[in-house]
Amino acid sequence: MKNPFSKQPAEKIVSQNQINRRHFIAFTSFIGLNALAYCGWRWLYKSPLEKSGITAGARTPLRRALNQNELLLRKTFSKDHLVQTYPKSMADKNVRVNSEIGIDDADFDSKNWLLTINKKDGSQLQVSLKDIIALPKTEIVYDFKCVEGWDQISHWGGVKFSDFINHYNLQEEAKLQYVGMATPDKAYYVGLDMPSALHPQTLLAYEVNGQPLPVKHGQPLRLIIPVKYGIKNLKRIGSISFSEERLPDYWAEQGYDYYSGL
Repeated sequence: MKNPFSKQPAEKIVSQNQINRRHFIAFTSFIGLNALAYCGWRWLYKSPLEKSGITAGARTPLRRALNQNELLLRKTFSKDHLVQTYPKSMADKNVRVNSEIGIDDADFDSKNWLLTINKKDGSQLQVSLKDIIALPKTEIVYDFKCVEGWDQISHWGGVKFSDFINHYNLQEEAKLQYVGMATPDKAYYVGLDMPSALHPQTLLAYEVNGQPLPVKHGQPLRLIIPVKYGIKNLKRIGSISFSEERLPDYWAEQGYDYYSGL
């Protein structure tokens, strides 16, 4: 028989009070976190822009955070960590074109193209496409990723940048921290950390889907660097330089991350 003096109703009231208290805490926490996020956004929005240099266009605290991220990523980077590859059958036949900066020169003649290497001692080396094609060929089918959020499996062929370095005796240059590449008209340029450039999947590519590069994909030679976002994959390489300091980078000057690693 149930005890008529049972405290069950009181227990139910206590339980309901606990639920109400939890709802109140959750609600106030939600409001507090949103207020904190808004204040943080306002602080960042009103913080000063960084001084123009190799990087520009970003708020000072954001650039400091990006630079710290680069240091962390460089410490954990390994040439043994390879991006996933796919069979050629999975490569898209219609490779997306996202930008024509640096390759929109109507007067450019690929037949007269030469790749200029600015060496550490100040001298220059010029290499033809025929010279590059004569080196051992490497192909890669991987998921090309853009900072805009899209990706596409694509098939590229060319020479490993590390093989290029060794063939042309650029080992001393490769000991420096950074390598820079620019289009012949200097309109587009990228700066890369040397470990990423020497990654075994980084190519100086002259083919896409088994065919010579068309103009829209950087004829006659472009960079394919799978460990970076697409903004680092320079089309129509005209020159390569080396330095112990960061080299100019087109999008880093617009406020983007200099490292741009995946």
